[in-house]
Amino acid sequence: MNQLSADKLIAHGRTADVYAWDHSHVLKLFHGWFELENIEYEQRIVRAVVASGVQAPAVGELIQVDGRNGLLYERVSGQSMEALFLHKPWKLLTYARTLAQLHAQMHERIFDIAIPAQRARLQNKINQAHALSGPLKTKLLQALDSLPDGDRVCHGDFHPANVLLSGEDATIIDWIDATRGNPLADVARTSVIALGVAESAQTAKPLLKIIAKIFHAAYLKQYFTLHRGGEDEYRRWLPIVAGARLSENIPELEQWLVGQAALTS
Repeated sequence: MNQLSADKLIAHGRTADVYAWDHSHVLKLFHGWFELENIEYEQRIVRAVVASGVQAPAVGELIQVDGRNGLLYERVSGQSMEALFLHKPWKLLTYARTLAQLHAQMHERIFDIAIPAQRARLQNKINQAHALSGPLKTKLLQALDSLPDGDRVCHGDFHPANVLLSGEDATIIDWIDATRGNPLADVARTSVIALGVAESAQTAKPLLKIIAKIFHAAYLKQYFTLHRGGEDEYRRWLPIVAGARLSENIPELEQWLVGQAALTS
């Protein structure tokens, strides 16, 4: 059996550490508090994503190492788009357009097996968002009811840190929030993430705020160039998705997200 050591650690995260395993695999080793049920859920989701045809690392067996549960993943090369454009800011617009192209391609894929519904996920998040008043929760849920479902592959947390680039190849990672749903809601989620950096207290760095704003504008323009129409519906999704993001309890975003949620019609 492979032995884990500090020199094999690739990344440390809130829920898991990632280790080099062999020449073709990495091990995502979850912290002891992370429930087995959630690990098995991630395994099912990723297998469904790969089966849909989206370029994502294949997931293998569930194993136990040092008393912790882990998933073996296909080892892919590349750096995150976020790291690349922070080091090469002159390529900002190129990376933004690439993100939009990848998102549009993803949304051409259909989930035709049992995958969590986007609508139910958003409903649960809105109900769990303690920062929302009762009347605003009701308004957001009513607005959600008025918007159409979908059957497309939706990532649920699509942003530059979750795209690995290696030359012309791109691999999308971190699929735990994937749902079967409406692509415009998924675009709204990416917008809320980017605009949160640009417009909230999430960062105090003026340059980073400007970068996030320019990146988002270029991403959005390219997405709707590739998928024409839907801009009005997309704008109706924004307050709903902002309200749902409040369930993630990010203090520096709270005031801004409440303000965005209040814009629902």
